[in-house]
Amino acid sequence: QAQLVESGGGLVQPGGSLRLSCAASGSIFSIGTMGWYRQAPGKQRELVATINSSGSPNYADSVKGRFTISRDNAKNTVYLQMNSLKPEDTAVYYCKANIATDQQRNFFRYWGQGTQVTVSS
Repeated sequence: QAQLVESGGGLVQPGGSLRLSCAASGSIFSIGTMGWYRQAPGKQRELVATINSSGSPNYADSVKGRFTISRDNAKNTVYLQMNSLKPEDTAVYYCKANIATDQQRNFFRYWGQGTQVTVSS
């Protein structure tokens, strides 16, 4: 089937920026909606942003105006540009993608391994 590999996490000071990427590989026929979720310690996983196959984005209220989700369909990759980072953005960030692995176009949700983002002074 398919796999998602994330990169770009790290430590940044408040107000700083970070760019996450997530590349899909394996058996891929088509990729639908892709997105990013995050989970802070002791908290529920929450949706951060999604982007459909046509490039239309959707954001959680907490990140609107600060984060930008984008995708490169030729590279099967989704990105999350994070600006004006706040300590409350600290979490493990997971990418997800709805992927069809054959021409039957049965889509399944795939998850990345997660990448740590820490915003601290």
